[in-house]
Amino acid sequence: MKYLIPLLTAILLLACTSQEEKVPTYPVEAVNLNQVTLTDEFWLPRIEQIQKVTIPFALDKCEKEGRMDNFLIAGGVKEGKTRGKMPFDDSDLYKIIEGASYSLVMSPDPELDRHIDSLISIIAIGQEEDGYLTTYKTIDTTYAPAHWCPAGGRWQDLACSHELYNSGHMFEAAAAHHWATGKNNFLNIALKNADLLVEVFNKEGNPEVPGHQIIETGLVKLYQITGKQDYLDLSRHFLDSRGDTTIRQTWGPYNQDHLPVTQQDEVVGHAVRAVYMYAGMTDMAALYDDEAYKNAVNKLWENMVNKKMYITGGIGSRHDGEAFGENFELPNLTAYCETCAAIGSVLWNHKMFLQTGNVKYFDIIERTLYNGVIPGLSLDGMNFFYPNPLESDGKYTFNHGSCTRSPWFDCSCCPTNLIRFIPFIPNLFYATAGDSLYINLFAANEARIDLNGNEVSLKQKTKYPWKGNIKINVNPSQTSTFTIKLHIPGWAKNIVTPGNLYAYKGKTKARPVVKVNSIETGVDDTGGYLTITREWKAGDVIDIKLPMKVKKVVTSKIVETNKELTALEYGPLVYCAEEADNPDIPFTLSEKEKVEANFNPDLLGGVNVLTTSEGLTLIPYYAWSNRGCGKMKVWLPEE
Repeated sequence: MKYLIPLLTAILLLACTSQEEKVPTYPVEAVNLNQVTLTDEFWLPRIEQIQKVTIPFALDKCEKEGRMDNFLIAGGVKEGKTRGKMPFDDSDLYKIIEGASYSLVMSPDPELDRHIDSLISIIAIGQEEDGYLTTYKTIDTTYAPAHWCPAGGRWQDLACSHELYNSGHMFEAAAAHHWATGKNNFLNIALKNADLLVEVFNKEGNPEVPGHQIIETGLVKLYQITGKQDYLDLSRHFLDSRGDTTIRQTWGPYNQDHLPVTQQDEVVGHAVRAVYMYAGMTDMAALYDDEAYKNAVNKLWENMVNKKMYITGGIGSRHDGEAFGENFELPNLTAYCETCAAIGSVLWNHKMFLQTGNVKYFDIIERTLYNGVIPGLSLDGMNFFYPNPLESDGKYTFNHGSCTRSPWFDCSCCPTNLIRFIPFIPNLFYATAGDSLYINLFAANEARIDLNGNEVSLKQKTKYPWKGNIKINVNPSQTSTFTIKLHIPGWAKNIVTPGNLYAYKGKTKARPVVKVNSIETGVDDTGGYLTITREWKAGDVIDIKLPMKVKKVVTSKIVETNKELTALEYGPLVYCAEEADNPDIPFTLSEKEKVEANFNPDLLGGVNVLTTSEGLTLIPYYAWSNRGCGKMKVWLPEE
């Protein structure tokens, strides 16, 4: 019987694939990363580093801390007690598999592929007969994994047990592995677990919801693969039940459980849980075409971007509860800005874009990628930031006991989240809707995109983010009329972020220039996509020149912590002053001094460096703290 169930699941999966065309989709469709060949000097080395350095490093940590042993002990093939300190330790292995799967698309590695299969076989051992899979519960229901989470049986204390969080990450990873490799070995494990959850929470009527959200989006991915409506319905059930005091005792704002989700209009509580939930709500808005969900996610997004987001795209101002603060509460030294929250923000914004086709979401995505996500990983690929403050005094141990990056954490969610996300980034580059092709991010790559049966080959050449020149060769398989929508970043049009939270001081008159076959075309300065509709033929070329100028940023006067302070940007990058470059120079700016930008290939892996006429040196914020503890500031007093 143990082996019959996976066989029946596989047969069901094959039967369901015929339903894929009937599955509701987003109005805009992302171009899958397997259609993109990355050649970029900025992003490709990072993805290769994840595969060759960070994944082996993380797997070694997981093995030493018993992540694999827990599955073997749960399955009865090894004796012992639960190892690890967190109820969500299982999810670390899932996230590593997810990132490894995506990395195989960019950098094929047969040995890594086989290693993933061996890890999946270990996971299968830990799964119970009916599909249940959370190892510490299977091993010993009297075991309390953390002081804040009591012992108990299945589905007890879901506010903290992370059983559904573990399942959510498993679903996300299994979907990624299936899409990247075409295999079903991990997917079958996930479907078996998902079917159990459908039975318990939808059919048997358990009204409880996950304490930490992500299962909502994971279920949607299983639905998109199989077409099985039960998975989408369960995702909605978890969201509809949240904050509903008529059916269950709610947990309050920390878990975004204080109001029904469609009545929420302010981002509150644990920031990672929040943006994961908002991504799931956006799934409901799009796939059910639900106006209540659409209105809610729009209000929540406006609140976050206009009142609670850092210039880096980081979110979550408080260490206490890893949470959003009040409106305009944006401290710098004590900013939390968890790496996982930045990743969650990108994923949510991507879904908001797919729902609407609005360019503003990619202004947030680009800002967060370069300034909110990648600071979490050191240049050597083996040290990590959990929080990402915008100021350091060189003494405050903000990073869970350290004043610089750490090689690991007891709660290792951020390192493994970086592993799962960075190889996924090429999936953000392009999208299609009807006869429109969106070019959303600039990076050297070649892509093959199906546009209504016409295969369009694109080739980007660029040194972005160090230079603002981008050349795009457009080669459709057949001459035809279609639309290309170019994302001209907000920073290139004197827009820091959508809304009024940040603004450029002394706006530059330089403007983007876009040419098609050497003939200049107009640029939409109102904030939308630059839309080019024409008859495209093989050999057409788009040339883009973005004005790379040093720009000063100021914050709304409502933000007390940034009054009379200025930040510097160059291209999409936020800059900071660090003690390693300025041991005897005050971190201040002069209002009229000149600031020059020059590329230094020998510093921090090669970066554009800003130098003021007073001798202050600034580096990209993402590269700070790669030289030990020291002072750092993004926001500087201007004399």
